[in-house]
Amino acid sequence: MSKQRGRGIAAVNYPTGMNLGGDPTQALIHSTTTGNFVITISSTDLGQGAKTALAQIGADAMGVPVENVIIDTGDTDTGPHCMGTFASRLTHRAGNAIIEAADEAREVMMEVAAEELESSSSDLVTDGEGNIHVKGAPGRFITVMDVAMAAHFQQGKTISGRGIGFKPKSDVDPETGEMDPDSSEAHACMIADVEVDTETGEVDVLKIACTYEIGQVVNPALVEGQIVGGAWMGMAHALYETTEPYYPYPDNKPSNFGDYSLPGPSEVPDIEHHVLEMGSHTGPFGAKGIGEMSATPPIPAIVNAINDAIGVRITKVPVTPEDVLRALEEKEENDGGDASETAETQEA
Repeated sequence: MSKQRGRGIAAVNYPTGMNLGGDPTQALIHSTTTGNFVITISSTDLGQGAKTALAQIGADAMGVPVENVIIDTGDTDTGPHCMGTFASRLTHRAGNAIIEAADEAREVMMEVAAEELESSSSDLVTDGEGNIHVKGAPGRFITVMDVAMAAHFQQGKTISGRGIGFKPKSDVDPETGEMDPDSSEAHACMIADVEVDTETGEVDVLKIACTYEIGQVVNPALVEGQIVGGAWMGMAHALYETTEPYYPYPDNKPSNFGDYSLPGPSEVPDIEHHVLEMGSHTGPFGAKGIGEMSATPPIPAIVNAINDAIGVRITKVPVTPEDVLRALEEKEENDGGDASETAETQEA
């Protein structure tokens, strides 16, 4: 058995949001009588942890503990408008909408607190732990819960706010072709090391190392999950994943997830990842999007590594063992020699 090792590199520049006639997302905030804040949105959490990240953004904007924030995702009939969960836009658009709504609600909250503390609202600060203090007088404070109670039952005020994350549509300049199609751009670079068995065509991904520049990180654990999960998904696209291998003919089409080929736990390599935080001036607290882009660079990085290992450029995905063997056979025919002679094991 003869094996060849190769290394591939890929870089990606990925947009946050799209140029969709404004691409808006709305958010509403209101307080309960006990000092919790309900953020109502129609933005869907697909399992990426959006509810957690958006709750953190709302908590920071209101100056209250994240435990006091409830994310309520209404349906499209009753909730505020959202263009959708796509284009790595959700944290950016919904986050901006929540900050705008929180600013409006916070203003009312501070006015209510000022009346209770017999102070000016400009002299008050939140401590992030559920209290509102008078600046320079640590002993003079009121809990957010007591402020909510006072607003509802004594002052007759509603602590609430409305917000929208909005990017105006950018028309194409007819003279230059210029336009502004997104809200920000994230970046990534990935290196993949593979080992190719030149007798069976099988490819083992040995290691993936990557760096992501995604603006200010809202939740490090969720970002890590996106990066590692995206690397696995990209590996699946590169080596396994195809819904109809003999398209347009339905032969051997998988009918369920048991038949659908994906890499298993033993096939997933060591994934080394680093994050660079370079805040975006358009995003909530400097955040950009990461979602979809994490599955993008593994595909070309792995394919480039295969090309490096066998000396043949394969231009389709997934790269199956059959593809590798065919590429080696074609190389042998073109070279007029035995391709296996060059397939000696190399050190990584």
